[in-house]
Amino acid sequence: MRFAGNVKRLWPLALPLTMIGAAAQARDSLGVFEAWGAFRDPALSQSGSQSGGPRCYAIAMPVAAQSAGFAAVGSWPRQQVRGQVHFRLSRMRAADAAVILNVGDRRFTLVAGQVDAWAPDARADAAIIAAMRSATGMSVQTRDAGGRGFADTYALRGAATAIDAAALGCARMR
Repeated sequence: MRFAGNVKRLWPLALPLTMIGAAAQARDSLGVFEAWGAFRDPALSQSGSQSGGPRCYAIAMPVAAQSAGFAAVGSWPRQQVRGQVHFRLSRMRAADAAVILNVGDRRFTLVAGQVDAWAPDARADAAIIAAMRSATGMSVQTRDAGGRGFADTYALRGAATAIDAAALGCARMR
C-alpha cells in the first residue's frame, strides 16, 4: 500500500503516532531500548472497532526533550506496509522548504506535509533504515513557517533493536 511521493501514504500509521503519547495507548509494549521503544497497536478505527490488523512500530523522541516531534519506523502487515520511516517535525515547516534527513554521513531528501515527513519510496525507506543501523545519530532539517532553519536530532542507540522488535512483533500477522 505505497503511494510514492504522496504524503498520505503513511496515513494508517500516522494516526497512532500523532503524538509520542500514542505509545502509552499501545496494547503491547515490545520493549524499550535506550531512547527507542517498540510497540504493537491493535489498529482501532475511529469508531473503536478492530480494522486492518495490528500495527507495530519503533519510535523515539528527539534529543531535545522540549521538542514535540518524533521519529518512527512502522509496519502494518495486513496492509502490506513494512519498514516505513515517518517523522513528525517539531515545528510546522515553510511550504517551500525541503526536508533533509542526515543519518551519519548519508543524506536523504524526504517527502513532506506541513509537520510530517516520509521517505519517497520503499527503496529509500530501506536505505534510511540501513543507515540508521550503522550511525550514532540522525537529524531532520528544514525551515519553519517563519523562515528560520531548525533540526530535530535523534540518538540512534537502541534504534536497530527497537526496529527489529517491532518487525518481529507483527511478523506472525502476515
